[in-house]
Amino acid sequence: MRAYGMTDAGRVRNRNQDYIYCSSDPVGGLDNLFLVADGMGGHRAGDYASRFLVEGLAEYAGRRQGGTAVQVIKEGIRQINGELYEVSQTNSALSGMGTTLVAASVEGGTLYAANVGDSRLYLFRDGWLFQITRDHSYVEELVARGQMERYSRDYQQKKNIITRAIGVGRHVEADFFEEALVEGDMLLMCSDGLCNMLGDEEMAAVLNGRGSLKQKTERLIGQANDRGGFDNIAVIVIDPQIGEVG
Repeated sequence: MRAYGMTDAGRVRNRNQDYIYCSSDPVGGLDNLFLVADGMGGHRAGDYASRFLVEGLAEYAGRRQGGTAVQVIKEGIRQINGELYEVSQTNSALSGMGTTLVAASVEGGTLYAANVGDSRLYLFRDGWLFQITRDHSYVEELVARGQMERYSRDYQQKKNIITRAIGVGRHVEADFFEEALVEGDMLLMCSDGLCNMLGDEEMAAVLNGRGSLKQKTERLIGQANDRGGFDNIAVIVIDPQIGEVG
């Protein structure tokens, strides 16, 4: 397995509230672990929240030696969410902070992923990009009810309103996804600073192009910045090397 990840503040914001963890090596009982978080909150609360979550979840996973990937990620989210919420209640400077999360681990050719909020995980297969996670956002809830058309003007104007985040309440529920991987598959994890700037076809073209994972990651961030870079950008590109030797 190979992977590369990086974050960028973008062209507009002077703080970077995105935070990632990228390990293709074992983490506790997991074969690997990948995390992307996009913090929110005034002053330094957003970057505090995303870093607290990612570092806390990685540390928790590193201590666990038993359990499935879903069990480890689910329990880790529950624990760190509670801790982050308590911090927000005792420190007025951090009141109201929260963060999105997309988490992934690949075991035995199967992807296990979880998300809270609108940071995303995509599967790249045969030249096409498929979103695996489901956004917890105001517009996606209306789309599911048949009350809004995806990518309409209303959708574009309100798509940044999220309906679920880590750290804003005592309890939070993550959605979990499982996907069997095949030879040639790649995975893309990102904050909305990437997918709000580039369409699926544009991101797929980068993944389908030449270059190392590092070069593809840098190219994705560069293109998002060329479009304006209105938000922080976090990207992890993963090549699980399914069916390959070595």
